[in-house]
Amino acid sequence: MQQGTLMRKVKSKSWKKQRFFKLQDDCMTIWYQSKRTGKIESAFSISDVETVREGHQSEVLQSLAEEFPPERCFTIVFYGRRGNLDLIAGSAEEAQCWIQGLRQLIEPRSFPLTPVLVSRTWIRDWFQKADKNKDGRMNFKEVQRLLKMMNVDMNEDHALRLFQAADKSESGTLEGEEFVLFYKALTQREEVLSLFQDFSEDGKKLTLLELVDFLRQEQLEDEGTEELAMELIDKYEPSESARARHVLSADGFLMYLCSPEGSIFNPQHQGLWQDMTQPLSHYFISSSHNTYLIEDQIRGQSSIEGYIRALKRGCRCLEVDCWDGPNGEPMVYHGHTFTSKIPFREVVSTLGKYAFKVGHSFLVLGVVGGPLQAGRRGRAAVLGLSCLHPEVPTSPSLTPQELKHKILLKGKKIGRLEDTLDGPGDEAADASDDDNGAEAEEERRRVKVGSLCWGLAAKGSGRDCRDDKESLAQALSDCVVYCKSVSFRGFQEARSHSRPSEISSLSEAKARKLIRDAGNEFVRHNTWQLTRIYPSGMRTDSSNYGPQEMWNVGCQIVALNFQTAGTEMDLCDGLFSQNGRCGYVLKPPFMRDEETLFNPSDPNSREGPGPVTLSIQVISGQQLPKVANTKDGAVIDPLVRVEIHGVPADQAHQETKYIENNGFNPRWDETLQFQLHVPELALVRFVVEDYDKTSRNDFVGQFTLAFANIKPGYRHIHLLSKDGTSIPPSSLFVHIRITK
Repeated sequence: MQQGTLMRKVKSKSWKKQRFFKLQDDCMTIWYQSKRTGKIESAFSISDVETVREGHQSEVLQSLAEEFPPERCFTIVFYGRRGNLDLIAGSAEEAQCWIQGLRQLIEPRSFPLTPVLVSRTWIRDWFQKADKNKDGRMNFKEVQRLLKMMNVDMNEDHALRLFQAADKSESGTLEGEEFVLFYKALTQREEVLSLFQDFSEDGKKLTLLELVDFLRQEQLEDEGTEELAMELIDKYEPSESARARHVLSADGFLMYLCSPEGSIFNPQHQGLWQDMTQPLSHYFISSSHNTYLIEDQIRGQSSIEGYIRALKRGCRCLEVDCWDGPNGEPMVYHGHTFTSKIPFREVVSTLGKYAFKVGHSFLVLGVVGGPLQAGRRGRAAVLGLSCLHPEVPTSPSLTPQELKHKILLKGKKIGRLEDTLDGPGDEAADASDDDNGAEAEEERRRVKVGSLCWGLAAKGSGRDCRDDKESLAQALSDCVVYCKSVSFRGFQEARSHSRPSEISSLSEAKARKLIRDAGNEFVRHNTWQLTRIYPSGMRTDSSNYGPQEMWNVGCQIVALNFQTAGTEMDLCDGLFSQNGRCGYVLKPPFMRDEETLFNPSDPNSREGPGPVTLSIQVISGQQLPKVANTKDGAVIDPLVRVEIHGVPADQAHQETKYIENNGFNPRWDETLQFQLHVPELALVRFVVEDYDKTSRNDFVGQFTLAFANIKPGYRHIHLLSKDGTSIPPSSLFVHIRITK
């Protein structure tokens, strides 16, 4: 790998360019250059790589299956929404060299990232970046360049003092351990040291009893505190002699605060901690819209990557829009648009591989689409998905636990054939209820096609049309048992005639009108029946609506465009990051009671304790990333904004002042305070931005979690990128207090 390998980089069946790939000496960077021009086209870090797939595991490589054997093909998958890299090696041996080599390089990340491991990687990365002449030494000029790269605008005299103090050999350069000393001096955490000394009698260590006092008084740990203190010392104290004496040094204290136990996210809520034996209607369910699309809704690319990415994020409700294809082969794409197409069989194969890799909870698969190949589509689904569950009882007590490792089909059910052909579809929209008549017309068009898809005969059939309509659609219809799609004709009608095994789909505009006009009825309806919300047909750019207002009335399946980063997807990821990321979150008790009086527009209608006050002292930030595409030498001016997303009375945001020219270790020491009337529904979003007085602030990082998952005390918040991927070691240090 370090000698370099000539491979084909593939973007399409006709675009196959030879490129020279090489692993740099730091074993952290791979670059590739054009064979023809010799120009370096791009580079990526090993830390950007999520996994490596062998063989024909992408649409592009599958299209080349007859030309290149699977042994020579592999795909590099990156974190977030960055496109995959499809490669074809010159031989199976070369392919295996890269596949196994990359896997070994990324494997250490499967272990917990302690501050020590992060620091080692961080130090090595920065040394390699700043050592321009690659002589293994760093002079003061290179150190100044390094500080700019690290988001630090430091006084030159102070930087020189740190440099000279670390230069033990007095050679005028830093190398090896000298650079480590310089880095440690640069990253000294005064605020953490001050906190440590507040509880340490001698200022050098915390005894077991002193650590217990800190855990009880500040971290509000009230059970098994002595046992917890012993565990933390054994786990995070780097000194063997200190561990033997049951004491914690300042380094060990910092390691604890940066660990999962010191995170703002309650570690007890990381795993499966909620009751999974409630009826399905009692859960919020992570759901995607037009899952196959990874771009816009009109000309965007359809890809199995859409399904893989959604499933890896814990999504449990997917959509498959299936339409006629060549040679009787059903295709998946956005009907009546110019989006690309993928074979339905590839979607089925992908679901079989990835459906339960993240969570074991059941999967809801919504299948809609064009008119002719429903029978073949139904048979393919039944044969291709061994975990399809057609024998599901329609009892209202059906639970996620009972459906573990199963797949349910959501769709229209054949009753009377006339109902199937003539009745309004499950996504029918009333122009009077929608914000835009064009949207209503678009939804009626979709529904008309979707309603026909279950019953029409295949081309060229000479049999009686009505017989063929029933027989071809029956295979798929028989699989639709629990999530039978029905039209929504009002809450009273639903209460009188609908069943818990049925589901209605509403446009975002229709849902908003119901929330405004009948909030409490909507909440009651969602205690016993599933409701799906989907984006407006006018959102051709794949933008998202705000999901919080839909969750406020208990809508379970709030479908979002997973391919589009932004606040809406941050909220979705934040809500479903708990409970083992299984994609199901239990609603609060007052949203599971069919006689509930709760209405999100009236927070006093909630039964239970009164409001709570959330106090957040934003203390400091650590090693915040630079904003993309900024000028060389530019340093960010960071500020922190805290947003509350919940019922209307709780919606709020506050922000700190900005700190000039310091993205490395900014100090704010500001307290923000919020009153929450319905904390059970609140999500808290921490956002770091680069202040700009002449234009819109630039995004730096964020972290979102449900209020119920907040752990009070001194906590670190480990920031995520716009794509929702971690950006270690970037973090915020805060002090959280919750009072009633």
